[in-house]
Amino acid sequence: MPHRPDPTTAPNPPITTPTSSTPSRRLDARSLRGLAHPLRMRIFEVLTLDGPATATHLAARLGENTGTVSWHLRHLAEHGFIEEETGRGTKRERWWRRVAAENDLYTADFRGDPDSRGPLSVYLHELVQLYFHRVTDYVNGDWDDTWRRAGTLADWHNLRLSPEQLAALNAELAEVVARHTPPPEAAPAPGALPVVVQLQSFPREERGAG
Repeated sequence: MPHRPDPTTAPNPPITTPTSSTPSRRLDARSLRGLAHPLRMRIFEVLTLDGPATATHLAARLGENTGTVSWHLRHLAEHGFIEEETGRGTKRERWWRRVAAENDLYTADFRGDPDSRGPLSVYLHELVQLYFHRVTDYVNGDWDDTWRRAGTLADWHNLRLSPEQLAALNAELAEVVARHTPPPEAAPAPGALPVVVQLQSFPREERGAG
């Protein structure tokens, strides 16, 4: 559930998922309110990363009540984020999957809408928490030395860029990820595991050393 660069500040097209055949939609105020809830965002992330699941499976995974999870699943489906996987499960135990579309969010779209300020704040703060927990899961995981050497946690703090330069940097990094992303129909390489690439690049307020 990416947060895309604002078109008002990005001279290049927004960063998109590197599968051109994947449709995308631009989130509006209604769809933002449908997603901007801590539990709904956690449910959506599990379905995105790990594939279809039932309310029972999700409740056990997230430590929540099955009835509560079912209610949020229906809410996500109503707003077009997930759908029932037909031909699987029963009337009592339905399987849900993420809709095959990327969700683009531009914060500039909501700048003049005070009613969207709360949902937008919830969405962005929860998104940061989800990214944070992905990193801590990796750090706390029992990985062998091969995977430890392959993974990285790094930052570069000595850049001074204009908004246009920062947008160009993000676009180039997205192109690199795209080159390393195999097509969906390709067989995984031997020993391959799911990999998450998190790009976090943003300006900071300049402060004096004192």
